[in-house]
Amino acid sequence: MKNTVTSVDVARLAQVSQSAVSRCYTSGASVSDETRARVVSAAKKLGYRPNAIARSLITKKSRIIGVVMSQLDNQFYPLVLEKLSQRLRKDGYHVLLFINDRDESDGVLAEILQYQVDGIVMASTVLSSALARDCADAGSPVVLFNRMSRQSANELHPASAVTSDNEAGARMVARHLVAGGHQRIAYLAGLEASSTNLDRERGFREELALLGTRIHSRAVGNYSFEGAQRAARDLFVKKQDRPDAVFVGSDHMAIAAMDVLRTELGLKVPEDVSVVGFDNVPQAAWGAYQLTTVEQPVDLMIEATATLLREQIDRTATPHAITVPCRLVVRASTRPVTSPARTP
Repeated sequence: MKNTVTSVDVARLAQVSQSAVSRCYTSGASVSDETRARVVSAAKKLGYRPNAIARSLITKKSRIIGVVMSQLDNQFYPLVLEKLSQRLRKDGYHVLLFINDRDESDGVLAEILQYQVDGIVMASTVLSSALARDCADAGSPVVLFNRMSRQSANELHPASAVTSDNEAGARMVARHLVAGGHQRIAYLAGLEASSTNLDRERGFREELALLGTRIHSRAVGNYSFEGAQRAARDLFVKKQDRPDAVFVGSDHMAIAAMDVLRTELGLKVPEDVSVVGFDNVPQAAWGAYQLTTVEQPVDLMIEATATLLREQIDRTATPHAITVPCRLVVRASTRPVTSPARTP
């Protein structure tokens, strides 16, 4: 039976301390090039590989971040997952992914906590205040990504949150469409109760009102491709008084809506109808779509998420929310602006 090689064996051969061996295998830890070279050489000779599980039993830290996601068919979230995983690796963490098929994630939290994760990121999903508090009590702080928590005015939610400024982005869309001369502007909503949809629709409605108009018609796509296709048919199937512009709550849905408008209903974009999305996923810039959209700054949002996680794991900050500015990216799916729309 082969004997297990330990860090003590490596330290003895490399003539360094055991803690030096540990630092060599800890991302971001300080260690000299000479020491690292000696440790790596000794480890190779002995066939040593660090045991992350054993280390976690000693340090009480798993170096694992649980990530809960739904809507992976939405092009925005695979991009977020890739960039988030890369960013967390720089801090010495690995990602354990949980797929959730609902907007509520309370049911998966108990499963996640069994893995003794150091922190949790919940994207495209939310959790209750009680469950967020349970996670914090268990030593696994929670950061909501692209969602805000639902809470009463007098309740402190024990989870941090990172979002773009959804309301301000929607106001930019309203001004852009009105400036393009549109008079019958529709809204294609995402999940009705999600904070992203609520903020985007509120900003859109309020800015249109300030500009002297209102939402002409409305349908719900629930942030799904098929749902957006059905919603587009509902909005545009009638030839009389159909919208001349539509603000869609995500690029994923906007692409679905554009396909229906052009291939099923024979409408031209933007000659017959302008289309605006939200997210600025890479596919939005494809030649077939050239979608005008609101850009969510993914890199800034992920950096804020990593910072919040680190602060809460180290207990150097209390849970709080970060809102990152967004910007309107104008492409060929909307009519040119005829005169700038100004809010009174």
